[in-house]
Amino acid sequence: MGERFLGIDTSNYTTSAAVFDGREGENVGRLLQVRPGELGLRQSDALFQHVKQLPQLMEQLASQGQLENIQAVGASTRPRAVEGSYMPCFLAGTSQAQCLAHTLGVPFFAFSHQQGHLAAAAWSAGRLDLLEGPFLAWHLSGGTTELLRAEPEQDGVAMTAEILGGTSDISAGQLIDRTGVLLGLQFPAGKALDALSAQAEKVKPFPVKVENCTFSLSGMENKGKQMAEKGEAPETVARFALETVARAVVKATRQALERFPGLPVLCSGGVASNSLLRQVMERACGAIFAQPRFSTDNAMGTAILTWRALERERAQ
Repeated sequence: MGERFLGIDTSNYTTSAAVFDGREGENVGRLLQVRPGELGLRQSDALFQHVKQLPQLMEQLASQGQLENIQAVGASTRPRAVEGSYMPCFLAGTSQAQCLAHTLGVPFFAFSHQQGHLAAAAWSAGRLDLLEGPFLAWHLSGGTTELLRAEPEQDGVAMTAEILGGTSDISAGQLIDRTGVLLGLQFPAGKALDALSAQAEKVKPFPVKVENCTFSLSGMENKGKQMAEKGEAPETVARFALETVARAVVKATRQALERFPGLPVLCSGGVASNSLLRQVMERACGAIFAQPRFSTDNAMGTAILTWRALERERAQ
């Protein structure tokens, strides 16, 4: 039986666990439950749901025979790999992973949620080689819209990321979720808004100003509210919001490529699963996208980084 490596991620939206064997993997996850009409969860509620759901995910992996011969356990312990980055919801996965590692007598490795996103995106796109050199990366999620220049950390396992730009106020994910809830969709609204927007004709996006790879989306949020109040069709409002996000991301990417010509562009995070954004970025910038199910929050990247960490230790 081949070696396996376990990763756990407990973000503000999804409980996830994954197993990687050095080539392939299995990820299981469950969305956290948000009351209809609300725009998110308090950290205490998220933490409580993670504690309830993690044993169920472990049982699911065990029933598939995925938890045999685990060689190392990893967890997403914070949002970003920078000093001061912290969210209580990650404590659920961290404590579970540390307990499992001690019980099994195997190493524990800590990574950031963002590092996991980048690794999962690269692997699912068939480009794990990106982790060996510098590249541009978008982390587009419910709470983050950041354009990064990523390069390997000193140990060569995960990536360190310099923020080049992104949003200066609300994230793309927040705009999408708020627009969706405004239109009567369930939070998180990404998939439903994507489907709704496909019913509309192409619309002219909101003129977002992009300077130094940075832009604001709050004006677009206000414009969307005005459109809905005036009785614009929901699919038109949805398309307007997504076209605006896509065009702003393209403009910022092009500015970054002027500074760092030739670097590949990798897109990760839940918003990166949007079909319109994918079409526009692939055409305009040759961007590389994660498979949709590995764009949203998952633990596969953490499992992959756990495998890489132990392999590097063994090679020393």
